[in-house]
Amino acid sequence: MSKADKKDDKKIARQAASSGSNAQATMPMIPTSGPTAQSTTAPAGMTDVRTLRERARKSIDDGAVTESYTADRKQVVRLLNEALATEWVCVLRYYRHYFMASGMLADSVKAEFLEHAHQEQEHANRIAERIAQLGGEPDLNPETLTARSHAEYKPGQDLRDMVKEDLIAERIAIDSYREMILYIGDRDTTTKRILEDVLAQEEEHANDMADLLDGWVG
Repeated sequence: MSKADKKDDKKIARQAASSGSNAQATMPMIPTSGPTAQSTTAPAGMTDVRTLRERARKSIDDGAVTESYTADRKQVVRLLNEALATEWVCVLRYYRHYFMASGMLADSVKAEFLEHAHQEQEHANRIAERIAQLGGEPDLNPETLTARSHAEYKPGQDLRDMVKEDLIAERIAIDSYREMILYIGDRDTTTKRILEDVLAQEEEHANDMADLLDGWVG
């Protein structure tokens, strides 16, 4: 390599180093204080982080229920216990119908009864869990279960009568759940969502029973 080439290489290296230094020197800096500093203020309608942390340390015995919970907790627990009683009465009625179903159409109808019994029990479990989250106690006292239930426990005289009683019970549950949802509104969105899920499945149950009655032969 000639001396001229070596000089050119050194010149290029110096220019590259100088360019990198200048680029680093001209990088924009984020101010940490003053009027142009990044804002830590929470957007409108949102609580700032410091307040959230301070509030969380208060009344920690309340568990999942915080200061932002605006519903009447005692009333919500009462309504949920009524719903819990309703679900268990429906579980027991569907099981009764499952075991007592007989006749030409019994096999297909029994399958519906058993599926609904399992789903009603899942509803009861979700509702009981929510009651506990709200600091309440699930009321499963068998002595008062039917009195607190919105739906009735009707054994039914025959297979068609069983289907009819189940449809009536589902229609009662649909109306009661819809009213609970409207009462709670957005003051307790978790409970509202649970009840909306349950309501949707109760409507499916009612539709299933209505289809059975509509196509009944004999």
